[in-house]
Amino acid sequence: MNKGFIFDLDGVIVDTAKYHYVAWKKIANDLDFDFTLAQNELLKGVSRLKSLDILLNIGGITKSDSERNMLATQKNELYLELIEKLDFNDLLPGSKIFIENAKDQAIKIALGSASKNAAYILKKLGIAHLFDARIDGTMVSNAKPDPEVFTKAAKLLDLNPTNCLVFEDAQAGIDAAKNAGMKCIGIGDKQVLHRANLVVTGLDKITVPQALEILKK
Repeated sequence: MNKGFIFDLDGVIVDTAKYHYVAWKKIANDLDFDFTLAQNELLKGVSRLKSLDILLNIGGITKSDSERNMLATQKNELYLELIEKLDFNDLLPGSKIFIENAKDQAIKIALGSASKNAAYILKKLGIAHLFDARIDGTMVSNAKPDPEVFTKAAKLLDLNPTNCLVFEDAQAGIDAAKNAGMKCIGIGDKQVLHRANLVVTGLDKITVPQALEILKK
């Protein structure tokens, strides 16, 4: 089958957003301001340095490039400590089964994530072998909603973007999919992910045939 599914990581396959939040909150608190869960929504699907810029803007703080790089490194070290015990039990409901079912139907599978730790996380979850291609934050120059992460994934899969379906939990990711000329299934809230072709609450709420129907429309 000449079709491909491209998955975001956080919020689609695994929920590590809570660990990102704890790490960013620690950085904010160390800089003497608070960072709320509501504000953390602004960081969904956003690269590490851009997330830091949003955080600093919330705190009304300006830092030099070297200080920004230091803070970004510090945040990542905190995050890696938090996810050290991550395993297959942290997979979101239905995510592994859905991907396995897609592979059984000869659909090509790729990861398209802003995370620079994607390879490590997939290994910890025990699902790295299910992916035919991986594009992550170490391989792109432009953050979502720029389509680079998805166009590169389609190229690695040797597929036309119109034959690729993206699974995303963030509006920036859905915009990136649309900008790449791809259809997209949103994972989350319909009111937030209104640009998606279909929105479900999780991969356990959709079947592979239903997803393929989206590509046909």
